[in-house]
Amino acid sequence: MKLGLIGLGKMGANMTERLLKGNHEVAVFDINKEAVQKAEKLGAESSVSIDDLVSKLPKPGIVWIMVPSGKPVQDTIDKLKLLLDLGDIIIDGGNSFYKDSRQRAVELKTNNIHYLDVGTSGGIWGLKEGYCIMVGGNENIFKHCESIFKTLAPENGYKYIGSSGAGHYVKMVHNGIEYGLMQAYAEGFEIMHSSDYSIDLHSVASLWDKGSVVRSWLLELLAKALKDDKDLSSLKGYVDDSGEGRWAVSEAIEKNIPAPVITSSLLTRIRSRQDESYGAKVLAALRNEFGGHAVKKK
Repeated sequence: MKLGLIGLGKMGANMTERLLKGNHEVAVFDINKEAVQKAEKLGAESSVSIDDLVSKLPKPGIVWIMVPSGKPVQDTIDKLKLLLDLGDIIIDGGNSFYKDSRQRAVELKTNNIHYLDVGTSGGIWGLKEGYCIMVGGNENIFKHCESIFKTLAPENGYKYIGSSGAGHYVKMVHNGIEYGLMQAYAEGFEIMHSSDYSIDLHSVASLWDKGSVVRSWLLELLAKALKDDKDLSSLKGYVDDSGEGRWAVSEAIEKNIPAPVITSSLLTRIRSRQDESYGAKVLAALRNEFGGHAVKKK
């Protein structure tokens, strides 16, 4: 099957390569010309613009968008809306907010353009291991594009989830859970790192990955990170978030679902970005005022 792919970042480039290895034809476009040239060397068909990419596609045209959520996705869809024809298909494989995806499906339907929201997990390892794919939208359109998902995913690694927005909804919750898992590992290993014992944390991570109830791919990756730098001394403890955790917490609040682990892990990430916490200063000042507790001065 031939499709167009817009966005050749860390995931988009690897997805293109996996699709090519799976005997699909892929026309590509990215604002980074070097990324396009690299994909072309692997066998992709390069495009100088979105217009050019669309012109290379058979009908119905299929365009997979792999750009950052929010304005970049919307800007890309707005361009495609003017170029695509009746029955063409847009696949949004990024981490878009599910309510935005639901609305985009409605708006594109008025142009007779189909829209699939596809939660895609796998990160930079997806090229080798495959991507876990969660699809929302019209089921018949999913079936039309199924060979694409089958190529990108490992065995049994893709699934039709439900109507428009469902794919990105499930991916949102997936990432919220990911936040909590990562935070639990972070706290546990910090406790061991500060213990009185000389614990080889790399060995512990590797050990726990052999039959332990806390074994996981994340733990395997942690063992890899600790192998050469057990203190992680080359890193700063600054942790970004890309939005899905916030959306998951917001959804939990909206639905009156208690989600303390996901919420706490999100707030811990936000706290990591502060060089110095004003809130912590307030706490220190209050303890000093009411109890005469010692404070540390700059």
